[in-house]
Amino acid sequence: MDNPSEVKNILPCDGKVLYFPDFLKEDYLEQLIQQVEWQSTTIKMFGKEILEPRLTAWYAGLTVKYTYSNSTRTPTPWTPLLLELKKKVEEKSGHKFNGLLLNYYRDGSDYMGWHSDNEKELGLEPIIASLSFGEERNFQFKHKERNDLQVITIQPKTGSLIIMKGSTQANWKHRISKTSKMMGPRVNLTFRFISV
Repeated sequence: MDNPSEVKNILPCDGKVLYFPDFLKEDYLEQLIQQVEWQSTTIKMFGKEILEPRLTAWYAGLTVKYTYSNSTRTPTPWTPLLLELKKKVEEKSGHKFNGLLLNYYRDGSDYMGWHSDNEKELGLEPIIASLSFGEERNFQFKHKERNDLQVITIQPKTGSLIIMKGSTQANWKHRISKTSKMMGPRVNLTFRFISV
């Protein structure tokens, strides 16, 4: 991977988030929208079942299931395109991944609320590589304990890569906020390693 001293950590403390704005020049947005088996999934929040405010998909080996928000995702087998993108991300990050959660934000009303990727099967200090295509949306980080720290906002460019590592998930929450602005589609691929 690039020399860490040459890549800025966008968090001020208690975690590490590296942003590579020009990771890929190719635009895979339309291919991903057309080829991925998107689902509208029901999750449980605060005791109520609701539809996720975006479309999602889980790709992995046949034995690699993933559970979050009290919903267990059964994997769809990898496609050639997703394997190609996984290889590029692994080469850049220096880490291996065995699962991929994709999110499809169709417009500004699709969003993801504040959360941490801290499920047990991800391990204590998970490494998550987030690859984005399409519309630039506000991607925000908020410290779980320290109210003196400002919310950090970036707008990942199409083809950009974000790597979250170290104690990030233990100390920070992140989200894609809803907006009333006219927005085009955005697809985000989050590569993970699941302990099976």
